[in-house]
Amino acid sequence: MKRAARLLRRYWGRWLFGTGLTMLAALGTLGYLHSDAIERMDGFLAGLRMRIEAPRLDARIVIVDIDEKSLAAVGRFPWSRDIQARLVTQLTRHYQVGAVGFDISFPEPDTSSGYAVLERLAHRELDQVPGLKEQLAGLKAGMDYDGLLAEALRGQPVVLGYNVSEKLRKGVLPAPAFTLGSLNGRELLAYSASGYEANIARLQQAAAGAGIFTAFTDADGVIRSSILLQRIGDAYYPSLSLATAAVYLKARAIAPYFDTTVDQLSSAQKDSGSAPWISLFLPQRQLRIPVGEGLTTYVQYRGRGGPSGGAFRYVPAADVLSGAAPPAHLKGALVLVGSTAPGINDLRVTPVNPEYPGVEVHANLLKSILDNDFKARPAEAYLFETLLVLGFGLALALALAPLPPLKAVVLASGALGGALGLNLLLYREAGMVINGAVLVLLIVALFVLNLAVGYVFEVRKGQALVSLFGEYVAPELVADMADNPGQYTMEGTTRELTVLFADVRGFTGIAEQLTPAALREYINLYLTAMSEDIRDSHRGTLDKYIGDAVMAFWGAPVAFADHASRAVASALLMQASAARLDTLFRARGWPPLAIGIGINSGQMHVGDMGSAIRRAYTVMGDAVNLGARLEGITKVYGAAIVAGAATRAAAPGFAWRELDLVRVKGKLEPVAIFEPLGHAFALDDAAVARLAIWHEALALVRAQRWNDAQAILAGLLAQDDCKLYRLYLDRIALYRVHPPGPGWDGVTSFDTK
Repeated sequence: MKRAARLLRRYWGRWLFGTGLTMLAALGTLGYLHSDAIERMDGFLAGLRMRIEAPRLDARIVIVDIDEKSLAAVGRFPWSRDIQARLVTQLTRHYQVGAVGFDISFPEPDTSSGYAVLERLAHRELDQVPGLKEQLAGLKAGMDYDGLLAEALRGQPVVLGYNVSEKLRKGVLPAPAFTLGSLNGRELLAYSASGYEANIARLQQAAAGAGIFTAFTDADGVIRSSILLQRIGDAYYPSLSLATAAVYLKARAIAPYFDTTVDQLSSAQKDSGSAPWISLFLPQRQLRIPVGEGLTTYVQYRGRGGPSGGAFRYVPAADVLSGAAPPAHLKGALVLVGSTAPGINDLRVTPVNPEYPGVEVHANLLKSILDNDFKARPAEAYLFETLLVLGFGLALALALAPLPPLKAVVLASGALGGALGLNLLLYREAGMVINGAVLVLLIVALFVLNLAVGYVFEVRKGQALVSLFGEYVAPELVADMADNPGQYTMEGTTRELTVLFADVRGFTGIAEQLTPAALREYINLYLTAMSEDIRDSHRGTLDKYIGDAVMAFWGAPVAFADHASRAVASALLMQASAARLDTLFRARGWPPLAIGIGINSGQMHVGDMGSAIRRAYTVMGDAVNLGARLEGITKVYGAAIVAGAATRAAAPGFAWRELDLVRVKGKLEPVAIFEPLGHAFALDDAAVARLAIWHEALALVRAQRWNDAQAILAGLLAQDDCKLYRLYLDRIALYRVHPPGPGWDGVTSFDTK
């Protein structure tokens, strides 16, 4: 209860605004708020649904393409009717296709043969030429191109196409699917036209039927739906796709199907006078096609269209005319004759392609009819969309507010993916066309709202963190911490860390040799270089300066898995900087600079510690004390850096020289100590060999084989005047006089810090 009250106090403003935004979106889905931009976005999502599904070739439907190849072979379009007659004959008699639908109309007689001109000359200017009229009569059958096409059409399953118009009444309409009188008083709302541009009588009477191919576009000029039946006068006429399917399937009739039961017929359909289905009465069954407002259906586009689209096979018309087309591609197929040639202007704007072949729009509709697979927007779509908006919106409005940015991104992305996935699932599996633009925009708006408000809040919180940690931690680390302030706190915690202590050797003598001003510059140059090596190069946390000493640690407040490696790399860099400063100081006549560094890793307590007067972000613990002791014994071994065994184990990328087993002041258990010589890959073969020989000598010392150890150490000392070798030679000399005995553990004890 207390947590709920705390959340309410903190997030009530965002919850209230998110709820209001959700209610506004719900009004949009119910149709109270209209937006052209949202309609365009719904159109985009509709196209996206179809584009993400890879097309699969439907071998039942073939497009005979009047393409550029065919135009080059046959000639410019429109082709004369004798060529069209040959095309029909080839398709129906030679290739034995199942049906042909022409996405072409023939509204004018074809006079391209010149027969009418010859006949006029024979009766006028050339009336006296003997036998001319008789010879011309003999040529009439071959030069009557309309007659040739009509003869080719007669008795064949060929459907012609035609346009509807508001002004023209040209050509002859086919027999209607049904008339107003056959509805028995039922009202059937359909798109109507007052005129038409149909085919000439000779061709229409010979064909098996005709269908309307006029494109039905939305306000933005995109074809998303198609009219299946259109009213002209008091009769209803099928589209090209519906008429061709009826011929292909040998349908006896096309009629609307009204289901008067309450469960099947929605109130919206009763009120609007819409028929829920169009029926094709086939020889053995009845095929019902669901339709929407105005007897329309959504076009399911498959692929990007065209010969390379992958959904339908395209065969050049020239190959059909010449007989070069493979018979297996055409026998029994449902053929559409159309064009993809740019000059014929039958490319349409669709959701999947702005230059989509118009003939393939009909092919997609035919596939839906053959598969009885239609997508429709149900009458209850508005209610369903509103429920989705309320469900997603209210849940996100509540859930996003308390979340940090990364989790908010994950949740919002998941919600967006879920909304789009559900929309796609309903489309594919249930055939439901559900608009998703309002829901998508709502999810994005709620995310942006919470991100913006959260950003302001997090910035303030980050600024507070900078103010809090900036006194103790490097600004670069604070900048990283400010990106996710919830992960960091000044509260004490125990974790695995690495600590480093660095001290100037002989600093008391240095201070005695320099004036106060020179000493200040000396120490400032030194501390600046060391701090940069720790903080800037390897992101360490500067703990404190203790006179000439520097204390730092790695792994807090920002955790690093490689904290030990970072500390060792910083120590090596500090020694290089000290050598550079030593050269500079000597050139100025100042005392030389040498530093010793101790490093240790282990469990340490880190946090804000101190008194009510002064506090500091620091580390404490036994592992910290050991690090300080290791720095103190660097000068004993002549080692620039001494590290504990835990650091050596956690930083395997370096070459390590074991120095000794020691028992430092304040500890009973001995520890192994090591010196890092550099990155393992940086040592040359000679250095690697010397290191191996040294470890052999150390093992001989611990085995009390003084002669063998002395011989190896003497050889190493001849190559490198190293204090470590001299130290162990002196120890061997001492052990000869005072043998450590058989129970010796090889440990060196230190009684001072």
